[in-house]
Amino acid sequence: MITTIEYKGNQYRIDLSKPIDISIPLRNGLENPNAYYADAPKIETIKAEEFIGSVNLGGSVNYKKISITPHGNGTHTECIGHISKEDHTINQCFKDFFFFADLISIQPEQQGSDLVVTKAIVEKELQEDSTEALIIRTLPNSDEKLTKVYSGNNPPYFEVEALDMIASKNVKHLLIDLPSVDKEEDEGAVAGHKAFWNYPESPRVDNTITELIYVSDEIKDGKYFLNLQIMSLESDACPSKPILFSIDSIG
Repeated sequence: MITTIEYKGNQYRIDLSKPIDISIPLRNGLENPNAYYADAPKIETIKAEEFIGSVNLGGSVNYKKISITPHGNGTHTECIGHISKEDHTINQCFKDFFFFADLISIQPEQQGSDLVVTKAIVEKELQEDSTEALIIRTLPNSDEKLTKVYSGNNPPYFEVEALDMIASKNVKHLLIDLPSVDKEEDEGAVAGHKAFWNYPESPRVDNTITELIYVSDEIKDGKYFLNLQIMSLESDACPSKPILFSIDSIG
């Protein structure tokens, strides 16, 4: 299924039959990423009197209860409501779902006991003056990220100046393979989140951050067409499914 899209005066060909999923599937149990000491996702068979929600156990249908913590269990997209006093939900803030995106790979810089994504590193890799969506893959990269325990392990994070710079380039949607743009223990400052959303000075309400993606090494740095899918959930964040499509310029 080939489609042609016009963007900034140029035309691009996109093959919609070849999606590239960069989300991490949510599974029952411990085989998931874990951040901020979240309980593992739980998928339970519902039982009530003579009813059992499992075909294998004799029920007529499979009927499950799912318990998750979006910020700690896997790929999720969050809105400004994550850090604001005002009541904002992802379902209210996020209205567009297709974007041109740049994928870059970055080696965080060692600073004492921390690994930090700095402004200088991002500026070096991000060539464009502006992009709708920015996807950042941190190095080294491996499929250990699919089940990595980040809780209590001080994972890499972003320098506040890097988030200021990203916002200044009009990036509306930032996607990262880390559990947060901020340091795990930052005394509640969440300064990186505030910098990206320019909160509280002039809030960028329709912008989002997607965390805990996984971009395999087979996916090359470059430009992609992004479909960012979310649930219709009135909460500050929800599980999400970012899908990339390769693009070809045709003039």
